[in-house]
Amino acid sequence: MNGLFCVAVHALIYLDKRGCMLSSEELASNICTNPARVRKVMAKLKKAGLVTTRTGTEGGYQITVDPAELTLDVVADALAVRFVEPAWHSGGGVDCGCMVASGMAGVMDHLFDDLDQGCRAKLAQVRLIDLERQLKSTQKGESL
Repeated sequence: MNGLFCVAVHALIYLDKRGCMLSSEELASNICTNPARVRKVMAKLKKAGLVTTRTGTEGGYQITVDPAELTLDVVADALAVRFVEPAWHSGGGVDCGCMVASGMAGVMDHLFDDLDQGCRAKLAQVRLIDLERQLKSTQKGESL
């Protein structure tokens, strides 16, 4: 799973549950990461229109979308993340003279593209509110 995606989903849920403007430091504390990483993610969410920002001492981030309408594929698209991709390609390239060595990278890229699209199709079925409900059902009695 892509770490930036996890930060984004966590931040969006926390912003929704708190219902107010929160700084990158406040978000980072709850997410258990550093504020610079949060700002990197939040800049992409702002560009996609999922959050709004305000500068200054009272500034921070606020969610702008309805969690009942926001599907996780939209979050993934905002971050331009891939969930399944090869870290390395085998084979020697198209000019190496062997059918397997010259074609394996392309075949595997196609497989990984299909797998990534499958992940995105699943994420299109999951709304932010669904995750909030899961949190609520597993954390009864605890506060945010």
